[in-house]
Amino acid sequence: MSNKYLKVPNSISYNSIVEKEYTLSSSQYMDLIMPNKNFLFVRNFLTRDLQRKDLGVEVGSLNYIGQSTHYFVRTKALQAHSFLPEITIETALPIMPNSFVNMNLKQGDLLISKDSNIGEVVILDKDYPNFMLSGAIYRLPVIEKKYYLLAFIKHHIFREQLDFMVPKGSTIRHAKTLFLDCKIPMPNHDPENTIKFVETLTKAIIVKENLIKQRHKTILSLIENEITNNQRSDIFTFELPKLKEISEIGRLDTNLYGKYFKKEIFKIQNYIGGFKSFQDLGFKLIRGNNLAVSVIGSSVYSDIDYKNFYKLFLPKNISKYGTNIRSEYLGNPNKLITLKKGDIIFGAEGFEKGRSMVIFDDSQRNITNFHGMTIRQSTNNLNLTIYFKCLLDYLRDKGLIDLYATGGNGGSLSQSYWSTIPFPMFDENKQKEIVSLYHNPTNSYMSDNITLDNFIEKDDIFNKNAGICELDKTAKQLKQLLNQTIDNITNDIETEINFNILMS
Repeated sequence: MSNKYLKVPNSISYNSIVEKEYTLSSSQYMDLIMPNKNFLFVRNFLTRDLQRKDLGVEVGSLNYIGQSTHYFVRTKALQAHSFLPEITIETALPIMPNSFVNMNLKQGDLLISKDSNIGEVVILDKDYPNFMLSGAIYRLPVIEKKYYLLAFIKHHIFREQLDFMVPKGSTIRHAKTLFLDCKIPMPNHDPENTIKFVETLTKAIIVKENLIKQRHKTILSLIENEITNNQRSDIFTFELPKLKEISEIGRLDTNLYGKYFKKEIFKIQNYIGGFKSFQDLGFKLIRGNNLAVSVIGSSVYSDIDYKNFYKLFLPKNISKYGTNIRSEYLGNPNKLITLKKGDIIFGAEGFEKGRSMVIFDDSQRNITNFHGMTIRQSTNNLNLTIYFKCLLDYLRDKGLIDLYATGGNGGSLSQSYWSTIPFPMFDENKQKEIVSLYHNPTNSYMSDNITLDNFIEKDDIFNKNAGICELDKTAKQLKQLLNQTIDNITNDIETEINFNILMS
C-alpha cells in the first residue's frame, strides 16, 4: 500500500507507548494526514450501534455439501474491483439447509469484511433470501448517505486507516469493529451538491456493474437457448468408452468419458447449424511471454503507466465478464511478444482458467504472460472474434473447459486438446445479437451538456444499448472521477462538478 494519507512520526513519547500497551510496532504510531478537519467516524453513519445480529454466523465445514438450496457467503465474495458481491461456487458455498440462519439479506444492504480481506465492502444488487453471511462479515445498518459512506470505504483513505489500526503479524488479521473508528471526510465547499455528486457517481457505477452482470448472463442464455432449441432429430444415448475412443484421446485420468460431458458436447455437435474447430474458424494459438528473470532479465513492475513500459494483461486480472479489473505495467528493454487489436487473451491455467477478454486498442505495447494464451484470428474479423470469445465463456460456464483440462492445481488446457473442441456456428444475425452485448461501439452520450441533475437520465440512455466493454470503460472513468473527488474532499479542495471525463 502506498500510504498516501499516512505519516510516521520521527519520535514517540513514553506516554504514547504506555497508551499503546507498550507495543513498539511502527504501524501503531502512524497518524492520518487529512487537511480537511471536518469529518465523521464510520459509526456516525450507522442508525444504531452494531449488534450481534449484524454479524454473520459460522456453520462449520461439516455442513458444506455439493448441492443445496441454501448458501454460505464467504469474504471472497467481497472484492476490491467491484461495488457488488461476486457470488460464485467458490465464494458462496452450498450448505445443509438445517444449518441455515435466515439473515433476510436485502437489495441495498452494505456488507463489510472484518477478517481476512479486512475492510472490503459491497452493496447487495438484489435480495438474497437463501444466503447467509460468514462470521467474518458485518451488515452495516445505514440509511442516510449510504452511497457516500460506501464510496469512501472503497477509497484507499479508508483502507490506509484500517491497515495501521489492525495489528499485524498473524496469518489472518482481525479488524473486529475497529473500522467504526475510521474517519470519513465531509465536504466544506458546497457540501450539499458535493455529497450529491459523490452519491450520483457511486450509484451510476453500481448500475453499470449490475448491467455488466446482466449482459453476461444474457449472452450465456442466448447461446444455450439457440443450441437447445435447434437440435437435429438425433437422440443422445450414453455409452461407456470403447478401447478405440480411449486410444484416440490417450488419457485415463479424465472426465471426457463421463455422461455429463458427452451429453453437452453432443448438444453442440447436434446443433442444426453445425459446428467448426478453432482452426476451421481461422484462429491460431500463441503462447504468452515467459517473464522469468532467467528468460528476459530483470524487469520493473508498476501500477503506473510510464513511457515505453509494456501494459500487462494477466489472466488473473480478467473478470468472468471479459473485462480487465486491474492495470499493471512492466518495464523491460527486450522486444517482447505483443498483442494485436482483435486478439483474445485466454487464461489457460489454474482455477480461473477459461476467463478471456478481447483487446480493442491498437497499442504496440500490450503483452500477456505465459499463463495467458493469445488467440488470433487470421482474417481480422472482429465480430467473429467476439462471437468466439462468447462461446468460450459458454463452455467455461458449462464446466467443459475444466473437463478438457489436464493436471492438478486447477489444471491446464493444453494446446493439443483445442482441436477437439466443437464451436457451434450460429447464423449471422444471432452472432451479431450476441456480439453487441459484449461490444457495441456505436453508442455514445447524447450531448456534452451533462449536469448533476440530468446525468442519471443521460447515463441510463447510454446504458440501454451499451455492451459490456462500453459499460466497463465508462464505469472506470466514473471511478477515476469519483476517486479524484474523494481526494479533493480529503484535502479540502473545492470539487468542480462536471462529467467531461466521459466525453474523452
